[in-house]
Parts: sequence; C-alpha cells; structure tokens
Amino acid sequence: MARPAEPADPAVLGALLARHGWRRRGSAAGHYGRWTPPEGSGTSVLVPDSRAFPDSADLIAEALTALERSPAPSARQVLIALRVPSDELRWYRDIPEPAAPAALWSAQERLRGGARAMLLAGALAAGRRARFHGARGRRQAEAILDGALVGPVRSGRELAVFLPVGTEPDGRPVVAALLRALYAARDATDYQRATGRAEAFEAAVEAGVCQELTEAVVALAGGSAGVRIRAEWAPAAGPPAGFAARPEPVEFSPGDLPVLREAGARYVRQEPSPPVRITGTVVRMWRDAPSGPGVVRLRVLDGAEVAEVRVELDEDDYRTAGQAHLVGLPVVVGGRLESRGGFRRLTGGGVVPAAVDEAERDRLLKSLQVSLDALGEKGGED
Repeated sequence: MARPAEPADPAVLGALLARHGWRRRGSAAGHYGRWTPPEGSGTSVLVPDSRAFPDSADLIAEALTALERSPAPSARQVLIALRVPSDELRWYRDIPEPAAPAALWSAQERLRGGARAMLLAGALAAGRRARFHGARGRRQAEAILDGALVGPVRSGRELAVFLPVGTEPDGRPVVAALLRALYAARDATDYQRATGRAEAFEAAVEAGVCQELTEAVVALAGGSAGVRIRAEWAPAAGPPAGFAARPEPVEFSPGDLPVLREAGARYVRQEPSPPVRITGTVVRMWRDAPSGPGVVRLRVLDGAEVAEVRVELDEDDYRTAGQAHLVGLPVVVGGRLESRGGFRRLTGGGVVPAAVDEAERDRLLKSLQVSLDALGEKGGED
C-alpha cells in the first residue's frame, strides 16, 4: 500500500492506532509510545508523540514500514485511513459465528448489502429531504459513494467503510447526514414504542430519515440480535460543526423492526407526486395494437432527478413521440412524477417536440452520452 505523500503527523498516526485497538506502552506521554496490535501478535511500532524530536521522521518511516509488513488486519485499516484522510463508519451485526461456508457467505453479503443501502440513504439525505426518494437523486448519490473504501467483512458480523474527506467527491456530508438521520430514527422509534404515536417520524424527515433508511436498518437488524453503527471522524480533519468529537454509536434491535417497517410504508404512501416538466429522448416505445394508446420510455435530459421515466400516452401523443424519435429530437412531457414505482412513471401529461436548434440538440445528446459514459447504462422499469 502506498505511503502518504508527506511524512505522517505523529498525532494523527497515534489517534488512528488507538482507534483501531492498538495499545500504547512505554514512555510517558509527550515523548514516545510503543504500540502493540490488538490481535496480540505481530510487530510493535515506536511512534513519537510529536515532530519536535530530531529522529521523529525516521521513527515514523520505520513505523509505516512495520505496519505495511504487519499481518494484523488493523494495520491495513490504519494505513488506509492514513493514506486517504477518511471518516469511518463501522457496522456490528450481532449474529452467531457462521459455521458452514454458505452461511458465512450469506452473512457477509447481507452485511455488505445493508451497509451499502444505509450509505445510499445517507447520500440521498445529504442531497435533499424526502420521505421516499425512489429513483430521484440516485445517480448522484451513487457517484458520491464511488470513492468509498470498503474493508473486509469479519465473520459476517463487522464491516468498516472509509469515506474520504476533502476530496471530490467529499464523503463527509454523507457521514454527517447519515449519523444525524440515525439518531433521529432511534429517537422516533423510542417515542413510538413508548407512546404508540407515530408523529415523531414525520418530524424526523427534516433530519434525513426516509423510507430508504428504515429499509436498510430492517435489513441489517433482521435475523440478528441487533445492529450497532459507529462513526469516527478523520483525525486530520476533526469533527464537523454540530457533532461530538467521539459520536455515540447507534443501536437497533429486532424489537424495533415493526415500528420501522410501519414508518417506511407510511413514508411511501405520504410522499407527494411532484409536478414536473421533463425533457428527454425516446428510448423505447410499445403498444398492444398497430394503433391506439401506447407506452414510451424516456431517457431524462432535464427536469427531474431520475434517469428514465415511463409515460402512458394516447394515440396522438404516441405518434408525436415516434416522429420526434425518428428525426432525433428530444421531447417535452409535463405531468406528475408518481411515487408509485419509485418516481419512474409520469402521468397526466402530453408530448411536444423540444423546440431546440441543431446546436442545442447536439449539446443535449452529447450531455446524455457523457452521463452514460460516466455512470453506465441502467435499465429502467418496463
């Protein structure tokens, strides 16, 4: 693994070693510390407490070399966080040690999938507040998560993810939004379980709680004795405004699941269908007969934060969409983006060819191609 471009800050290295369970031995604070790995075996490292000592640079270099050669799993995680200053998120899923290889694989996949879904909910919440996001903003949220570094899954029970700070894309808004939403979901769940009333979940939407988050918590806590999520800020960056230096972990138990499922279903029912005016290109058309109404799928260029929409059209509008497709023109469709189906269906609108000149048409189509090249084709619902 590559070392940092500049000599590591001894204070940052010491903080990361302590975070990952290494134990400090030896001299009094303010001088040097010998750190031993939590696994109980492997080479210890000698780290100065500051750069004030003449041999501090040599000691840091020797410590990094020792970490690179260490068989301890925690050594690699320290190097990852040191090389790319990152906020860390850790998931602990309380399940028995899987005995069979198939059970271990299933537990690992469930943990990875649930953690990914929770990170996506945090990325969505960082972009906007909604009870149910569906397909809206998903491409942008997934692009932010492309920079995340995922650690190994230990026995299907523990997973660490590192989100770089101060880079492009910056993972810190995702961690902050997710942590804020998890606290709000925990409080709302406690309130409903104690009172039987659900209004706390409505207020929690402003803190980032959404159907996607409740679904991710249910996926992780289900089939276990509980799940715990803990965040750690990058030592080099410090905590963001409004958060403690060492945030309290958040825990959910199987007893919370009925409340969370109910809240998620209610969020889907209550999320309004917004009016939109979409510019898009026709990518598919089909109908049951040679004439009459039909269905068109549009690749969205502008007007909505979704990749594709499906529109049911009468015969005249269907013909207009077909003619625009044949001559390479985008179309403009107005209507309501229905929450049913994840905001992938548009209802109540007519179709007109987009009024663009040749240069603008080329620009729109090039913009579409750039998006496809960057993000990859993603099939929409039929």
